[in-house]
Amino acid sequence: MNMKTRMKRNMKRYLFIIVFIMMTGVSANAASSDDILGVWLDENKDAMIEIHACGSNYCGRIVWLLESTYSADSTEGTPGTPILDVNNPKENLRTKPLLGSQILYDFQFAGGDVWESGKIYNSDDGRIYSGRLQLLSRQELKIRGFVGIPLFGGTTIWTRESP
Repeated sequence: MNMKTRMKRNMKRYLFIIVFIMMTGVSANAASSDDILGVWLDENKDAMIEIHACGSNYCGRIVWLLESTYSADSTEGTPGTPILDVNNPKENLRTKPLLGSQILYDFQFAGGDVWESGKIYNSDDGRIYSGRLQLLSRQELKIRGFVGIPLFGGTTIWTRESP
């Protein structure tokens, strides 16, 4: 076997090894559909949201609020009583406590590290937005809410709460 033939064979081996390493590295980083399950702290660190399975999709509800009751000097509600979902577009839900409210609806695992086709309820303005979730790491979840297309919206990063 001449030198040129040996070099070609070695190059093919190295190329195969490089491709194999790259493929296994990508699959090791890909998320499974249940990787977003758990409790997440919002970016302001004033609420925790538990993401759970709802049928074959994923939903989330508020399980902790830094301030879950109206303060003694509140003008918005009776001091000491639970903070209510006063901005809810459904009048009958405006008297429900914000704690325990569902804010993520029907996200579907799209593969890789993305969940999409869901809805996000923003209790600050009472609006429901289209949404996309992306697992940036085991500890960080990117939340994108938008109207129409993702270009028109906002993004926040949540961090996973350790059990």
